[in-house]
Amino acid sequence: MSWNLRDRFGEASRLWSTLAFRLTAWYVLAGLALVVFTTASLYFLLVAELQKSSDLFLADKMNVLRTMLRERPDDWDGLREEVELESAARRYQHFYIRLLDERDVPLLTTPGMGDQLGLPQLKSQTPGRQERAESVQGRNGRLFLVMSGAAAVGSSGHSDTVQIAIDVSQQEELLARYRHRFWLILVGTLAIFPLVGYQIASRGIRPVREVATTARHISSTNLHERIQPEGYPSELASLAATFNQMLDGLEESFDRISRFSADIAHDLRTPVNNIRGEAEVALARARTVDEYREVLGSCLEEAVRLSDLIGDLLFLARAESPLAHLHRESIDVGELLSGIREYYEAPAADRGVSLSTVVPYEPVIAQLDRALLQRAVGNLVSNALAHTPPGKSVVLSASVEPAAFRIEVSDAGVGIPPEALPRVFDRFFRVDESRAQASGGTGLGLAIVQSIMLLHGGNVEIASRVGQGTRVTLRVPVSPAA
Repeated sequence: MSWNLRDRFGEASRLWSTLAFRLTAWYVLAGLALVVFTTASLYFLLVAELQKSSDLFLADKMNVLRTMLRERPDDWDGLREEVELESAARRYQHFYIRLLDERDVPLLTTPGMGDQLGLPQLKSQTPGRQERAESVQGRNGRLFLVMSGAAAVGSSGHSDTVQIAIDVSQQEELLARYRHRFWLILVGTLAIFPLVGYQIASRGIRPVREVATTARHISSTNLHERIQPEGYPSELASLAATFNQMLDGLEESFDRISRFSADIAHDLRTPVNNIRGEAEVALARARTVDEYREVLGSCLEEAVRLSDLIGDLLFLARAESPLAHLHRESIDVGELLSGIREYYEAPAADRGVSLSTVVPYEPVIAQLDRALLQRAVGNLVSNALAHTPPGKSVVLSASVEPAAFRIEVSDAGVGIPPEALPRVFDRFFRVDESRAQASGGTGLGLAIVQSIMLLHGGNVEIASRVGQGTRVTLRVPVSPAA
């Protein structure tokens, strides 16, 4: 028995965990609440209207009789007609009138009133200051509304009592039929709404199932699948578009990682193979001290190149980490550029290249990571010197914009072909492969510059013409100085 209850509880939990079941349950509850509220409101409105109609009828008859007694106290024929004849003309809602004198002696009574109502019971109802209709149970179980009131007779100064009773059994039967139909409607609602609600919920979550089906087909080797949002509701179409954008980003990232891995394998293999080849040649036979020194020097160069490559890769990995943060400090940008110029003056002089700076007269103070910005500008200066022929110049300049400052590194070197410009910030991309390898370049310099700018919330732009030179612009938002 306990296992049966546990299985049922587990089945109920599984049903409640489904979106279709929850939507169906809410549809049923909302629909049931709406039906109950609507029908109950109509019922109470009907009760109020019937009560109001009966009260108005009784009050109207009371006023008519009072007027007749006050203005025509001797017109007994008119009173008898009002009391005896009009009631017989009402087929579905009979009413009865009785006129009593001051000693409660009946003066006029509607025929048959004694058969329907207990007259002694009516005598106990004395008119009060505020007249209102009261419910009275008749002899045959029928329900009546009774109103009693005093009516002045002519100008004699005495008053008679008027008692009016109206049969409201038809109204009660109408309300009973309404209540019966209300319960039928409620039972029908409980039977139909779950089916309708489940159909609506199933159709509503069909796009969600399609999204889930598409997602199940996606893997690291199958990232080209996309959700087709045509015909979806706007909310799900937006979800599908966001999902597709995420897949586009994942596919691009996987492609970039694949290319990156291939480039890493290639660039690491080259220095390792060079070191291995030089060592194997050196060990093939006995060598002189100078020959061993030359081999060791070549191996050291390859080891330095390999160390620089690994360092650059580690820096890029840290820069792309969500936990990467800057060590900002107040920096004079002009002073920073002057320091970089002094550092590279000797290599520039060796290559016969002029290196200069152009900075604003007023100091440009900003909150920056000094080491990272030095590395970014240093990479640009190093590239510029490597591709600028002797006799030409490299210029470092700084300028201020409304919400940022700008650093430019311009050279008069060989330039970059237009077809290569879109890829210069890709990792391991080299415009001139043989020259880059000869100069020891890793193809990561501009990628590092771009990562540093992104960490600062800025961007990097490049413009170049073949044979005329290249200009790289770093634009960094100005943070308030500490």
